[in-house]
Amino acid sequence: MDLKPNEISSSKMFEGYNKRYKHYSPVLGCSMTFSVYFPPSPSPSSKFPVLYWLSGLSCTDENFIAKSGAQRAASREGVALIAPDTSPRGLNVEGEADSWDFGVGAGFYLNATQEKWKNWRMYDYVVKELPKVLSENFEQLDTSRASISGHSMGGHGALTIYLKNLDKYKSVSAFAPVSNPINCPWGQKAFSNYLGDNKSDWEEYDATCLILKHNNVLARILIDQGDADKFLHNQLLPNKFEEACRTAKAPVLLRMQPGYDHSYNFIATFIDDHIQHHVQALNL
Repeated sequence: MDLKPNEISSSKMFEGYNKRYKHYSPVLGCSMTFSVYFPPSPSPSSKFPVLYWLSGLSCTDENFIAKSGAQRAASREGVALIAPDTSPRGLNVEGEADSWDFGVGAGFYLNATQEKWKNWRMYDYVVKELPKVLSENFEQLDTSRASISGHSMGGHGALTIYLKNLDKYKSVSAFAPVSNPINCPWGQKAFSNYLGDNKSDWEEYDATCLILKHNNVLARILIDQGDADKFLHNQLLPNKFEEACRTAKAPVLLRMQPGYDHSYNFIATFIDDHIQHHVQALNL
């Protein structure tokens, strides 16, 4: 069981490096992989702020790194990109791989309370364990300067983690986030299995509910949503979150993008705007 991350791949891109690591996670009880894009370093003592990216259902730590094209802007602006995996893997829990929207690849960035799924603690992994691993093993990363973003299930993760930890992240953005999971099929399936039947427990992982509780949000929340996204009206519900932000007087910019779908083609089109959004908050 190696708690220190071992490098398993490296490739140069825009003068920086995409690197992939494997380590044992005591929080999740299994080996985990994560990817980091290190921008080019102007000097050996340079420290980079970090932007965490949380991916969506059925993704791994590799999707964003391979498909988003975020490295061009990250290289230019001097931001490290951190992409964790989306769930524990290899635990062989009965039924963990039966469906694409629950179990393996579908951790929903929460801490499960039901005994069967007790290792599904992606909230603690992203918020507590991974930043500690990064700060202890990579002196060029400044984890005290951090922002968070994500897509779909990962957009849900980014919004909820940000709202529950306003002291830890300078800014948040999301692409097509699952904005009101207690009212959509993906969320209801995941929450009932991971968290049980108590709906008030579900609200702790629902951005639309949380924004009404955490109404001291100062940094503007950026959300991009394609209007040709087939999941828009039954799963994502960004208008519910926008309404809640208005009620809470929380600054939000929801941009409906005509003709765009749910894919990484959409993300790649607007990722530079999101990097810029975080760069401003990180005072680069």
